[in-house]
Amino acid sequence: MYPTAYIQYLIHFHGDRDYFECHEILEEYWKGIDPGNKESVWVGLIQLAVSCYHHRRQNFVGAKKTLDKAIRILTKEKKRIADLGLDWEILHQIVMTRMSMIVKEESYVSFNLPLTDRILEKECEKLAKKHDLSWGSDSDFTNINLIHRHKLRDRTYVIEERNRALYERKGNEE
Repeated sequence: MYPTAYIQYLIHFHGDRDYFECHEILEEYWKGIDPGNKESVWVGLIQLAVSCYHHRRQNFVGAKKTLDKAIRILTKEKKRIADLGLDWEILHQIVMTRMSMIVKEESYVSFNLPLTDRILEKECEKLAKKHDLSWGSDSDFTNINLIHRHKLRDRTYVIEERNRALYERKGNEE
């Protein structure tokens, strides 16, 4: 009923609070099913995770910018939010509270998405446990790989792809 990528997103969002991984998972899914649609519900959920990532790192400017985008998109996608087993009204309250925290430069605090589908929630909890993740646990601020993942990841592939694209563009210009 729900896309596997969405379930994985939920597991990381509530399990290890790996918001970077949430972004990676849903971005790949979104690009596969709805590429170029920057108003997609998937983009809104991606932006929500990215905002959490920035907020936890105390990058309040980045957190506000991405949460603004998430709120704009998710507000337009209320029906899709409900179709994904989320309570729109509670989600809206949560993101507005988050925005207030970010604007006041208050520290990040973990939160759960308001799931309405208990079958989905139980399945996610079961899968999280299978991967040794504790559903609903607080973020681990001592895990540097989690907090600063964008700085620590291997970017070899990204750099190679950029160089390849640059090489191809230069070849087409001649």
